Amino acid sequence: MTPQEIFGYKQKWLPGVEVVIHSDRRQEAKSWCKQNLEQQRWSFHYFTNVYEDSFYFELEAEADRFRVEFSK
Repeated sequence: MTPQEIFGYKQKWLPGVEVVIHSDRRQEAKSWCKQNLEQQRWSFHYFTNVYEDSFYFELEAEADRFRVEFSK
C-alpha cells in the first residue's frame, strides 16, 4: 500500500480499539507493532494523558494480543 492508501484505510476504522500503555514503554510497543502487525492496522498517539500513550487497533483480536504482551 502507498502512504496515501494507508492513511485512507486508517481513516475508515479509527479510532478503533484503544489500548493505553505507560509512555516509558513506547519504543518497545512500537517495535512490537511493526514486527507483528500490518502497518495499516494500528496507530498511536503520544501523551494522551500524563505518562500515557494510546495505541489504536483495527481489530479487537490484535488489541488483545498487544494487551497480553504489554500487561506484564
